[in-house]
Amino acid sequence: MNFARHVRTHPGPWWLAAALAVTLFVYWPGLSGGWLFDDYPNIVENPGLHIHDISVTSLTRAALSSPSSIFKRPLASLTFAMNYLAGGLDPFGWKLVNVLIHLLNGVLVYLLTRIVLSWVGPFRTLHPGHAMPAAGRDVNDPDRQRHGAIAAVLVAAAWMLLPINLTAVLYVVQRMESLANVFVLLGLIGYVRGRTRMLAADAGAHPERAGLLLCAASLVLATAIGLTAKETAVMLPFYAFLMEWIVFRFRRRAGEARDGRILLLFALVLLLPMLAGLAFMLPQVLSPASWAARDFTLSTRLLSEARIVVDYIVWTLVPLPHWLSFYHDDVRVSTGLLHPWTTLTSLLLLAALSVSVFVLRRRQPLIALGIALFLGCQLLTGTILPLELVYEHRNYFASYGLMLALVPWFAAPARWRWASLRRAVLGLALLTWATLTASTAYAWGDSLRLARTLAERAPDSPRAQYSLGRSYILASHYDPDSPYTPRVYAPLERAARLPDSSILPQQALIFFNARMHRPIEAGWWDSMIASLQRRTPGVQDESSLAALAKCAREKLCPLPQARMVEAFDAAVSHPDTSARLWASYGDYAWNVLGDTGKGLALTERAVAAAPRVSAYHITLARMQIELGKLDAAEKQVQALEKLNIGGTLNGSIEQLQERIRRARCDQGDCSPDSLPSTSGTSPMP
Repeated sequence: MNFARHVRTHPGPWWLAAALAVTLFVYWPGLSGGWLFDDYPNIVENPGLHIHDISVTSLTRAALSSPSSIFKRPLASLTFAMNYLAGGLDPFGWKLVNVLIHLLNGVLVYLLTRIVLSWVGPFRTLHPGHAMPAAGRDVNDPDRQRHGAIAAVLVAAAWMLLPINLTAVLYVVQRMESLANVFVLLGLIGYVRGRTRMLAADAGAHPERAGLLLCAASLVLATAIGLTAKETAVMLPFYAFLMEWIVFRFRRRAGEARDGRILLLFALVLLLPMLAGLAFMLPQVLSPASWAARDFTLSTRLLSEARIVVDYIVWTLVPLPHWLSFYHDDVRVSTGLLHPWTTLTSLLLLAALSVSVFVLRRRQPLIALGIALFLGCQLLTGTILPLELVYEHRNYFASYGLMLALVPWFAAPARWRWASLRRAVLGLALLTWATLTASTAYAWGDSLRLARTLAERAPDSPRAQYSLGRSYILASHYDPDSPYTPRVYAPLERAARLPDSSILPQQALIFFNARMHRPIEAGWWDSMIASLQRRTPGVQDESSLAALAKCAREKLCPLPQARMVEAFDAAVSHPDTSARLWASYGDYAWNVLGDTGKGLALTERAVAAAPRVSAYHITLARMQIELGKLDAAEKQVQALEKLNIGGTLNGSIEQLQERIRRARCDQGDCSPDSLPSTSGTSPMP
């Protein structure tokens, strides 16, 4: 009896535990799945993460190994390294950690929502829509506390079960996003608690100063740590600003003037960094080179994102399977306000939502705050940065804003009008979201099943069709008699015919037939080379050529050298050729064509294009040693010493120095401490 009474009077923790259990149950079938898309370059094919001991050198190498960002995202990379150390490349453990991080975020969402509801929630007044009461009034009302706790749990449960958030959980590499949001949520909780202390304190009391310190520390420390997981954590001060503007209104205490200390705090942690960031980014954003590898410009991206942000709202609330297809490379780019016509209507809708924040701020602050958080979250990834247009995981925090705006309104106490209908709608929504997330998680539980599901959901997506063909290739094990072998060709050829496709489908067709020593159709080569000539190669194009070059170097693929040279020449014909392409071409020229002069020259161009990438210096030094250019090789070693952070390059530097000493000894300039070389002759690291 006492237990039942405790649950009734303090429902929050018990309901939250149930929500966490349901979320774990929903996601569990997806833990048995495999790797996907960007998991490969970031994790599976990233040797820096594949550590076998815990040492300063191995951890430093892992922390700085991410190819996703110039900021390296060391915290996320270190968690990946720990996963590898614990269980190798078995995806189950990696996905389990992601789910646990998601559950932790669910708890933080509950705590943050609980505090916000105690200040501006509808349960603080007898009827929704009344103006927010003075700070600190009615906080201890048991009935309102109980309804507020239940509503906070429902917000957290809805957010954890939203289908649009699945890719931030089961897509392993997006641990970067979910981990960054751990610190975003912690920072917001700390800030709101600090402001609560400040507003509740008596004038001149010590808790007021402690509250201000907590506000500042929460924003600075949580942002700094969050940035080591992913750059999206930079938005924390802006989210706190929105909460301050709508919830606390920059007040010192109830009825008093604005607090200049809070205004100064946001000037330091938000305004100045924002101006510095814009000064840093704008020259790059306005440079045509930043958009060379994209099929959109700055202006068409801004137009397109208006439609996409509206789509995000629909996908969050009405997540039909064919909308949540993971691959969105088939999205239409807006070229004008009426091309397509939904561009203008989307802009008008976003403008109306923005205006509604100002209109509702005083009478419906919770709804205003939710809308503001959703729109604010889109400002980083949905405006001027030359990122890909659509990714579902970009709504991991934004979807919280929508839940905060809507769920408490539907979680109505019995005394409210239409309370039963509201609760029924919310219950149906929760059941629908949980069912769709569970069914999608089941698809994610098997790589081939997932590939088929995503190809069905996005028939016009080149990536989805390529992924299906690639999955059939892996299932076939390059066995001509495998039942999967005949299924390889249709999705890959369909992907190659779709507009704006990369060369991944053609590369896969060429690679597959070459591995099985089957004839390679001339049309595949022609299509691939034409695509490389038409536009600046992207990351996927670079990876495709590198894979073909590696296969040829390892003598697994008997590829015609003339066609490979055609493909590489087409790829490097653009003015903004990447260092990776120069390096891949140099590898092919040196190891397959046997043209050492060309291989050396191409690798020198890779070093010039990316002087801070140690692998290119190592490869160039090995080539120079093989050609007897020992003074030039020593310059590469000197460059490596400048890049040797935390001793991560000690082994490579020592090996190169040993090779140089041995080579000088062979030339008759043998020093007493020369050691015999134990390294191979291939210049590639």
